[in-house]
Amino acid sequence: MAEKQTKSITINDKEYTEDQLNDQQKVMVNHVLDLDRKISSTQFNLDQLQVGKQAFVELLNRSLEEPIAEAAE
Repeated sequence: MAEKQTKSITINDKEYTEDQLNDQQKVMVNHVLDLDRKISSTQFNLDQLQVGKQAFVELLNRSLEEPIAEAAE
């Protein structure tokens, strides 16, 4: 039979197994893990937005440097 592997987590340089945490602590750990994922995803999206904004700023600057074509009379 396969051995059951216990999950462990390190908090403040101390390692805990899942069975050492009470139900409330497990919920808090899950919240922290979920928030870490959301922060990472948000940072990824922010990076994309900043690069996209910079690209549009560069396009705008280039277009402003081009001579204005005068309308034919």
